[in-house]
Amino acid sequence: MSRALELTPTPPAAEPDGALIDRARELAPQFKALADENRLAIVLLLSERSRTVRELTEATGLAQTLVSHHLAPLRELGLVTVTPKGRSNVYALCCDAFTAPMRALAGLTGGGAADPGR
Repeated sequence: MSRALELTPTPPAAEPDGALIDRARELAPQFKALADENRLAIVLLLSERSRTVRELTEATGLAQTLVSHHLAPLRELGLVTVTPKGRSNVYALCCDAFTAPMRALAGLTGGGAADPGR
């Protein structure tokens, strides 16, 4: 029962304070999910390209069951999508609107998928 993440940029001045508080309340679960370093690592990997659980396991060094455990809430929150392909599932970020900020975030550390400053 996943709900697609709705990412529509809204200028801060366009919403009254109450609407901003409501929007923050709606976004808090997604940010809580991303606060886990393993989930964030998975999301950053998916910002580079779609991957299978096996690829995520190899890239993170986590056990397959742990990768699957972390993918579940990301799917439920609509941050990642899953597409069956043969005997595997291919995971991807929910949408392009989420991919760009994740790449920029990865670039803040200097070793990420993007280099937003250049």
